[in-house]
Amino acid sequence: MISVIEILKAVLFGIVEGITEWLPVSSTGHMILLNEFVTLDVSPEFWEMFLVVIQLGAILAVVLLFWNKIFPFRFKEKPVIQKDIFVLWFKILAACVPAAVIGLAFDDVFDALFYNPWCVAIALIVFGIAFIVVENRNQNVSPKITELGQITYQTAFMIGVFQLLAAVFPGTSRSGATIVGALLIGVSRTVAAEFTFFLAIPVMFGASLLKILKFGFHFTSAEAVILLVGMIVAFIVSVLVIRFLMGYIKKHDFKVFGWYRIILGVVVLLYFMLV
Repeated sequence: MISVIEILKAVLFGIVEGITEWLPVSSTGHMILLNEFVTLDVSPEFWEMFLVVIQLGAILAVVLLFWNKIFPFRFKEKPVIQKDIFVLWFKILAACVPAAVIGLAFDDVFDALFYNPWCVAIALIVFGIAFIVVENRNQNVSPKITELGQITYQTAFMIGVFQLLAAVFPGTSRSGATIVGALLIGVSRTVAAEFTFFLAIPVMFGASLLKILKFGFHFTSAEAVILLVGMIVAFIVSVLVIRFLMGYIKKHDFKVFGWYRIILGVVVLLYFMLV
């Protein structure tokens, strides 16, 4: 029988996941750090799987909010296929190649080497600085790509290379790495954010499937409740956060998230030096 405390912990993890998955501040990094203070009463194997699969709730929020931009079929008087959306998906798949190839080959190595608070803190600081530098550089520069359809296969692949950094270093932030990369190569903030959201769909579905297959389907009832609660809360919070972010970046840049990352990274370093 699962306790109310464990359910409340799952709610807390769902809230943190829903907020940090889409803001470029690293969801995995925050989840690892939160686990230092609020620990679920589960096995290490389940925790490793939970850390990834809870993100499915957040991904479903993207599917809901952007359905008309990502679903290529329309059913009115007769079925219609929107070719531009199919082309977009091929570009998304091209962007997935670097992380898929390297991630599958070295996933366990990266986990062993870099999934710790020290690496998370350093990655938070480094990419926080990167956001500020890139935004300062782009201050008086008009973006070359202002619509999703203008993203080429080459551009998509280059964004995917930046995503690879997040696959290697927790704390980098998958959305943060892809947004920084997109901004560097001339993509507007809105398009960079949307492409990042869409790129998360196959990446996180694939990562979640691998983690579930690795863990197996022998969930206890308590584990199933914890995972389900975390995913539902992450979904609800993600809907709100995505709507906020898309409105925010129409009038503001990403520098505030850069400063947040730097401050959090320094706090984390100081904390683990003192404990």
